Amino acid sequence: MLVRTLDEVTDTDADIKTPNWRSKRIVLAKEGVGFSVHETTLYAGTVNDFWYANHIEAVFITSGEGELENTATGEVFQLKPGTLYLLNDHDKHQVRPKTEIKCVCVFNPPVTGREVHDENGVYPLVTEP
Repeated sequence: MLVRTLDEVTDTDADIKTPNWRSKRIVLAKEGVGFSVHETTLYAGTVNDFWYANHIEAVFITSGEGELENTATGEVFQLKPGTLYLLNDHDKHQVRPKTEIKCVCVFNPPVTGREVHDENGVYPLVTEP
């Protein structure tokens, strides 16, 4: 059984900070359970382009409001607490927080914590040895 708090992750190498967002990786590939779990904070007024070409991601909004755009279709969805979106087709998307958004993200395959978004917003597929 694994029990871990956000405080245990904060300001460690599992706490990834960028100008637009912060991701606290609570469960990573090294746990060997087939998915990773993160608490992500997206900062108000930012524009975030993502494309998880190598991962499926589910995102559950716990606080804040904003918009999600499917950049392939132009369809826009409103984000608010209680909303879940699933990028089940490796969807290119843009997230535009109106207020600070906190969300819980689940990735399959799991991330290792060493991934960095490339110029297309893609995480490379990195595996644990």
